[in-house]
Amino acid sequence: MGTEIRIIPIKGIGEISPGANLGTIIYEALRNQDITLQQRDILVVTQKIVSKAEGQTIQLTNIHPSPLAQTIAKQGSKDPRHVEVVLRETKRIVRMDRGIIISETNHGFICANAGVDESNVNGENSLTLLPIDPDQSAQELRTQLQALADKHDIAIIISDTWGRPWRNGQVNMAIGVAGMEPLIDYRGRRDHYGYEMQASMIAIADELAAAAELVMGKTEQIPVALIRGYTYPSGAGTTRSLMRESTTDMFR
Repeated sequence: MGTEIRIIPIKGIGEISPGANLGTIIYEALRNQDITLQQRDILVVTQKIVSKAEGQTIQLTNIHPSPLAQTIAKQGSKDPRHVEVVLRETKRIVRMDRGIIISETNHGFICANAGVDESNVNGENSLTLLPIDPDQSAQELRTQLQALADKHDIAIIISDTWGRPWRNGQVNMAIGVAGMEPLIDYRGRRDHYGYEMQASMIAIADELAAAAELVMGKTEQIPVALIRGYTYPSGAGTTRSLMRESTTDMFR
């Protein structure tokens, strides 16, 4: 796994407009900090700027809430137009309580409000949606950056901030990956005492995403972090492997 890792905030990204070439923008920000991408570097990129570049934003002025959205909004003192957007992005409502909707998205993610977000959006009537295919977004960004960085082998993680069952506080999690396997499977291996591990699978993509948030913050406008020194397993993994199957989900 390596003995030491560095996590470097990438500054100067600025506001992202629909259609922006995110790979070029990140590469120029790296150059402005005198950082050259190296073999096996990892870039953690927040979902928000990926969604903005891909045009995954919506104006509330164009939304007409349904009766269901209006009913839910009254329960939680929410904007019914916001609730309507959440419902449109929802494949299945897992739980609703006090205006909070726990949704299963079309991607298969289970999170609050289907990942629809109003923070860090330019304009009080704007919302961002999750990328349509975060793994594909990560792969496209990886391809762009590798072409700019002398074809060095790098990995990309697209992160979003989610809550966790049974725990207070939110952490960054991986919603898209490229160039790496998001899990390390220890099942069948033996520990220091000779015990054969039966269930240990470590979600390293989530751990890396959470670690990167320590230098990003929520208000510092740093949407990209570089992680260097971590020996991740290369591969064509996707975040599908991070989603628990319904047959093994005790709470679904």
